[in-house]
Amino acid sequence: MRTLIQAFKTKELRNKILFTLAIILIYRIGSFIPTPGVDYKAVRACVASATNENFVGLVNLFSGGSLLQLSIFALGIMPYITASIVIELLRVVIPRFEALHKEGQSGQAKMTEYTRYLTIGLALLQSTTILVTARSGALFNYACTKDVIPDGSWGNIVMMVIIMTGGTGLVMWMAELITDKGLGQGMSVLIFTSICSGFLPRLWSVGTDNSWTAFAIVLVVLLTIMIFVVFVEQSQRRIPVQYTRRMIGRQMYGGSSTYIPLKINMSGVIPPIFASSILAIPTLIAQFGKKTDGWVDWINTNLGASTTTWYIVLYAIMIVFFTFFYTSITFNPEEVADDMKEYGGFVPGIRAGSQTAAYLSYIINRLNTVGAIYLLFVSLIPTVLVRALNINTNLPFGGTTILIIAGVGLDTLRQASAQVEQFDYKGFIEEN
Repeated sequence: MRTLIQAFKTKELRNKILFTLAIILIYRIGSFIPTPGVDYKAVRACVASATNENFVGLVNLFSGGSLLQLSIFALGIMPYITASIVIELLRVVIPRFEALHKEGQSGQAKMTEYTRYLTIGLALLQSTTILVTARSGALFNYACTKDVIPDGSWGNIVMMVIIMTGGTGLVMWMAELITDKGLGQGMSVLIFTSICSGFLPRLWSVGTDNSWTAFAIVLVVLLTIMIFVVFVEQSQRRIPVQYTRRMIGRQMYGGSSTYIPLKINMSGVIPPIFASSILAIPTLIAQFGKKTDGWVDWINTNLGASTTTWYIVLYAIMIVFFTFFYTSITFNPEEVADDMKEYGGFVPGIRAGSQTAAYLSYIINRLNTVGAIYLLFVSLIPTVLVRALNINTNLPFGGTTILIIAGVGLDTLRQASAQVEQFDYKGFIEEN
């Protein structure tokens, strides 16, 4: 709170905060503007009668509820997230991307350009899929018989696809504006806004639809998990690094000590998102089959809800797998060891080169084990609550939701604190 008050007292930071709030306001207004060609009254009726726990529900969560409303920002920031993750994963199989990653700022700019192109392509594909499933009723789990798109002509569908894709491009641009001129990481801030937009109403519905005892239990568990997540996200394993002295020309360099900060949860929120997305695909495919078919009935029974045994087991296995897999992509021990050796750095007691890489791999594997257990605990708590309390309403929070809220909140406050210290710095003479 002191950081925020001090930030508003500084003109530069106040302008950044107000600019960020203005972009968020525009984003939320656009989430309620229906795409031309949509029967908004029919959409509202269908949203009230539908329940989505599949991939549609995940995308709807990240879009702040605008997906099921078929607004101009229906896709939200999800195509940009998917494109960023895909480009990151392609570094493993495409040498050109890995070379760009090592080029520094110029290479990152080129990677960002590729991410934008892929975002538009994914937006075209996803908007077409959403409109087709909306017309067939699959978007609302066939719980609504109303025709949400009265004019099904190709011209109208193409126009709606272009508008939704343009909305995604506008959201992507606004996210980059927040990163450049506002406060915080733009993509994360918009996701945070989307999730929080429906948080309080759904939390209140736990009490109104079930019991106030269940509401109190959910609230206490939520606060406890939030504190635990903040504690773990701020925890680090610091690897000490010593640099030898080197004479370059007439200048002496090196001789300093530092450390490599390694987080316990190095993969962030990626494993729960990947696991939820993959497990939602079978249920999405099953919506196009006949309900009397055996495979459709098995998928709906065992994977149709997040509280089934099959879903929990597969979800846990995928979280563990993606925790190790994504960390292996984003952190390369051999590359770090080579960079340290090149600049004369070494871990005390460990020989530079291959032994340092093996030591870092050992540390990373131990951290990933703890991180995977941590992600399993946070992600499965909502499922345990639903089964234990027999709650009929979907919980307003899940593992992914809590990790995003805590992570984005901490990162934004950290940036605000750093900039407050930058603008409010006082010298030794003035202090004394």
